[in-house]
Amino acid sequence: MDIVEQIDKINRQLTVKGYKLTPQREITLKVLLENEKDHLSAEDVYMLVKRKFPEIGLATVYRTLELLAELHIVQKMNFGDGVARFDLRFEGHEHMHHHLICGVCGALEEIEDDWLTDLEQKIAREYGFQVTDHRLDFTGVYNKCKNNSKPCKKLGKAVS
Repeated sequence: MDIVEQIDKINRQLTVKGYKLTPQREITLKVLLENEKDHLSAEDVYMLVKRKFPEIGLATVYRTLELLAELHIVQKMNFGDGVARFDLRFEGHEHMHHHLICGVCGALEEIEDDWLTDLEQKIAREYGFQVTDHRLDFTGVYNKCKNNSKPCKKLGKAVS
């Protein structure tokens, strides 16, 4: 699905919830979609939006990101560096994707497979608890970083 189709879909989600796709919301969504793998912070989003929409304010970007998080269009995350980052949620994925986070080079890799379906079913059976969402982050060290005096290239690094 291309960016225009994704924005149309998100516009429908906003409309159903009683919100409009303002120009500020649309440009913020475009930046998130264009940089989906980068796990942008609010400040990162703001700097990229400001290039395309110079009159936008930081507070507007923050409010937009918070609204998108509230509506489960994006997920607000923290990967242990003290910075809130925003990750798009995609239709057809019942849960957020998982992450591998290297403690040496900071590389961040997404895992699309949902490995916890069996566990969720067990929780439902044994505890009478219906899991509606989950997120799993693995922190560790890639083999290429373990014995390397020079850190590996930061592919998929969360932008700071």
